[in-house]
Amino acid sequence: MFSLLVSLSFAADADAGKTPYTTSCAACHGDKGDGAGPVGGALTPKPADFTSKEFQDGRTDAELAKAIKEGGAAVGKSPLMAAFGGTMTDEQIDDVVAYIRTFKPAE
Repeated sequence: MFSLLVSLSFAADADAGKTPYTTSCAACHGDKGDGAGPVGGALTPKPADFTSKEFQDGRTDAELAKAIKEGGAAVGKSPLMAAFGGTMTDEQIDDVVAYIRTFKPAE
């Protein structure tokens, strides 16, 4: 008797991540990912600037996903960063991470 284990792996989809980013993240992080959203200007500390090379190079996808899912405090960042694990699926979170990566400046 043979057993077959099938593992399906799906790549994150930046295009699919735009909608949840716009709905849940842009108010603080801005439509352009520069941390200058309409709410972000009133926050201290300021929201992360996703257009920064230092930001993009300094965090893994797993760290970004954890911050989105569990909130900023879970990764040693601002507790003002809300947790979205209750409103986004893991797939949506991965898509948002992929969308955030689109803000990375060209080398």
